[in-house]
Amino acid sequence: MGKLVDGVWHHGWYDTKSTRGAFVRADSSFRDRVTRDGSSGFEAEAGRYHLYVSLACPWACRTLIVRKLKKLEEAVSISIVDPLMGEQGWAFTDIPDTVNGLSYLHQVYTAAKPGYTGRVTVPVLFDKRTRQIVNNESAEIIRMLNSEFDDFADGTVDLYPRPLRAEIDSINAVVYDTVNNGVYRAGFATAQAAYEQAFDALFATLDELERRLAGSRYLVGDRITEADWRLFTTLVRFDAVYVSHFKCNLRRLVDYPNLWGYTRDLYQVPGVAETVSLDHIKRHYFMSHPTINPTRIVPKGPVLDFTTAHRRGALSSASS
Repeated sequence: MGKLVDGVWHHGWYDTKSTRGAFVRADSSFRDRVTRDGSSGFEAEAGRYHLYVSLACPWACRTLIVRKLKKLEEAVSISIVDPLMGEQGWAFTDIPDTVNGLSYLHQVYTAAKPGYTGRVTVPVLFDKRTRQIVNNESAEIIRMLNSEFDDFADGTVDLYPRPLRAEIDSINAVVYDTVNNGVYRAGFATAQAAYEQAFDALFATLDELERRLAGSRYLVGDRITEADWRLFTTLVRFDAVYVSHFKCNLRRLVDYPNLWGYTRDLYQVPGVAETVSLDHIKRHYFMSHPTINPTRIVPKGPVLDFTTAHRRGALSSASS
């Protein structure tokens, strides 16, 4: 953990003193857009853009999933950071940075913006032509990959269809606050009250999602949308990490029949399993957060099989 201050790297944990022990996620700093026609200043072109990602990070893995589903592997290249986040933050050791040849992700940030102050996060959408970071907000990157690159992508896949956008946005808002970010608000809390508030909101939403999925194959009917993938990347990590490491232990994912079947259903979509690495996930969380896990021992369990039959298809027939 750490951050850049005026372009200089500082190692350190999150400061929660001013927020009474609550974890508050900072807004993403790079918010430019790639557009199909180039009107934004960044035109969608095959081979021009590069994604810096982590297989451990749920936010980054959203972009990997959309890149995979849209068949953009040849159009948008990737670099994968090491699972262990050390004193210099995200690093390139196992797999080199093939675009900039740098050792640490924070160097990518300062190369693009020398005086940058803020957190150094993944994903990063990088423009190889201008040597600039276009965007580091996963929610916006997946929208770009979904719609702006269709000249080089599978245009039949639309994860944000216009008739469903209001419902998708409504679901996203709740899931982001209480589930995606909620597990972090519980896990990174340094005060009992802040932890319990996040914990209660998390499980209230999971209970509501369990009820919703009792009669619907996906979050918005029988069609997979971005809302499903935004939720999936948290759920697939839940029992392996969040239950124990982040103390989100009221119930496990496998204790929710509908959520557990839904997660397996999404995992089994062709190509998605390639974006899930429980090895990277467990090594990152348990070894990169010594404030939470000072021994850095990585648990061997639990046994999770995302490949077993989910039987979710029957819900589509029943609801149609």
